[in-house]
Amino acid sequence: MNAAKDLSGDTQPRKPRKGWRDFTRVDTRRSIALFAVGAVIGLILAGFALFTAKGTSTLVVPPEDVALVNQQPIARSDFYLQLKALYNVDFAQTTREQRQAVLDQMIREELFVQRGKELDMASVDPDVRTAMVSAVEQGIAADVVASKPSDEKLMAYYKAHQETYSTLGRMTVRDLVFPTADAAASASQALNAGAEAGAVAAQYHGKDSGRVNGEEFYFAAKIHLGDAMFAAARPLLAKQASKPMPSTDGTQSV
Repeated sequence: MNAAKDLSGDTQPRKPRKGWRDFTRVDTRRSIALFAVGAVIGLILAGFALFTAKGTSTLVVPPEDVALVNQQPIARSDFYLQLKALYNVDFAQTTREQRQAVLDQMIREELFVQRGKELDMASVDPDVRTAMVSAVEQGIAADVVASKPSDEKLMAYYKAHQETYSTLGRMTVRDLVFPTADAAASASQALNAGAEAGAVAAQYHGKDSGRVNGEEFYFAAKIHLGDAMFAAARPLLAKQASKPMPSTDGTQSV
């Protein structure tokens, strides 16, 4: 029995307070109740983690998908594209029967794909293997195709592969021959300044070599002029002259 001493020093029994419980002693019912509450909270947390973990089966379809096939989603965007491709109408204009038919077809295809993975069709069927290789190659090239190169890169690539993009060109050139290098240099300057070819040839004692005859295809001009002279003439614009180039007979051509 608990006892308490009053001010006079006498010892008197302590009366228990109304509604007071002694927590210094073990209460079997209280222990069982607390244990049960803790167990219920633990089960609730475990169930929540179990049903919300990644890859967990669920009957709830995410808003961005139209169906789940063995937890594999069928995207709503793909569903809309399939409707557009089959019926050439927007989603709002399709009927319930059309939507159901497309969805059934997409679910069937997804089941076939999953079954193909289970059977490892990629390793035993050459057609499947070829299709997978092609899909991966297209995926790799997608970034390159979608990217937009700068004008500088385009021009550099064009110049490096100009033969691939050029058509069968034509050029009209005159091959003027001068007796000395100085005469050829003076003639080249005069021609680039806009002087008429005939007058320049007469002034500096030049003449037409006769190797080219009016307008010719590139390949013909290259044969007639030779590789070096054709390379010098090809980038020239109208009424421009090349720098003097020595000929085999000791003369200078422009």
